[in-house]
Amino acid sequence: MSDVPVLQVDGLVKHFQVSRGIILRRQVGLVRAVEDVSFEIARGETLALVGESGCGKSTTGRLVLRLMDPTSGSVRFKGEEIANLGKDALRRLRRHMQIIFQDPYASLNPRMTVGEILAEPQRVHDIGDAASREARGKELLEIVGLLPEHARRYPHQFSGGQRQRIGIARALAVNPDLIICDEPVSALDVSIQAQIVNLLQNLQQRFGLSYLFIAHDLAVVKHISDRVAVMYLGKLVEIADKKTIYARPLHPYTHALLSAIPKPDPTLRAKRVMLQGDVPSPFNPPTGCRFHTRCVHAQPRCSAEEPKLREAAPGHRVACHFFETLPVPTIIARAGAASGKFAERLAAFEAAKERQRAAAV
Repeated sequence: MSDVPVLQVDGLVKHFQVSRGIILRRQVGLVRAVEDVSFEIARGETLALVGESGCGKSTTGRLVLRLMDPTSGSVRFKGEEIANLGKDALRRLRRHMQIIFQDPYASLNPRMTVGEILAEPQRVHDIGDAASREARGKELLEIVGLLPEHARRYPHQFSGGQRQRIGIARALAVNPDLIICDEPVSALDVSIQAQIVNLLQNLQQRFGLSYLFIAHDLAVVKHISDRVAVMYLGKLVEIADKKTIYARPLHPYTHALLSAIPKPDPTLRAKRVMLQGDVPSPFNPPTGCRFHTRCVHAQPRCSAEEPKLREAAPGHRVACHFFETLPVPTIIARAGAASGKFAERLAAFEAAKERQRAAAV
């Protein structure tokens, strides 16, 4: 594995101007969608970016791809700064950076056949001729679990899960190194979500892909991620490897997110960490720590001084003034043991059913 990360993001900022007036438009404020976000992704790694809706996750993904220009900050792909690239250089770079969109219905052109959809990115990047593009499209359909003859059909002839497979095939068409997965399973049925997540993992192992996996479902994130970055109101509040985040979260917001994960054990009486109030507006974020208006552990320093994202342990950073003294919620501390007990009971139940089937024979 190369020492240079596939993606390096440093101090990324995106502000949207808010203007009023019909004729004489004047700026009245800024929506601070992304504020000083920094992370990196190694080759073959999955970094999950999680948080509530509206916290800036998807905006961050689009900034990484330069689908929108950042207000400030640095985005480097394989060591190359992309923030100032011209149109032609940026197009060449995008062959190596692709995206899977959230909505499998709106992201596919209804006027094009699946074969044309898969051939289009190859044509844009001048890959092969018409015959090789058609053959590549059929190969991609087989890779994502569809049939080659599906290339002649239109998107409306497929289910949501099948459409998302087509979206994944389109992202793979130009052999990228990095894929931004913008909530790729949130619009799908629960029964289909696991299939798509497993497909993404298999493709990652097969082609050495790196993922920025944007999501708000921490149960899905636990299955697919290597590291997890937690985002709140445009800022990262915690980042660490998956095992650390789920076993020993340090930020109160991470505590609340993890407590909301449904538990498979019906006998476990989980106590939710209930947050106070509503998410503040990014147009007028709170002073100091942005989370202090909803945090049960907030102290006067939290509203006066913004916490830095500092290292709590190797590879584990958290933006909280008092994370060293915060208690770990009971439900998180018990989750590992409870899951183990549930697994034991499930195994015993399956063994009993097997014995009944053997006795019936």
